[in-house]
Amino acid sequence: MLFLVHFPKFLKLFWRLLLDPRVRLGPKVLLLLVAAYVVVPLDLIPDFFPALGQLDDLVLVFLGMKGFITLCPKDVVREHVLGIGAGR
Repeated sequence: MLFLVHFPKFLKLFWRLLLDPRVRLGPKVLLLLVAAYVVVPLDLIPDFFPALGQLDDLVLVFLGMKGFITLCPKDVVREHVLGIGAGR
């Protein structure tokens, strides 16, 4: 539930990092691949398996978002997090 409260801030952070020229192309491609996986109707495990079909999607999206943040320069992430926290 706490994640849902902060979800708009995460989206803002991802968007700002995606547009930041200090972030290399690799992390940006990873984030775009994760977004494409969410949109494209391809699945690693089909959704007709109860719970397991949705769980693989959630795990992949979570790992992709975490990987994106991990691959971005720490000082750039910190700068954007502070900016979002300050309302900028």
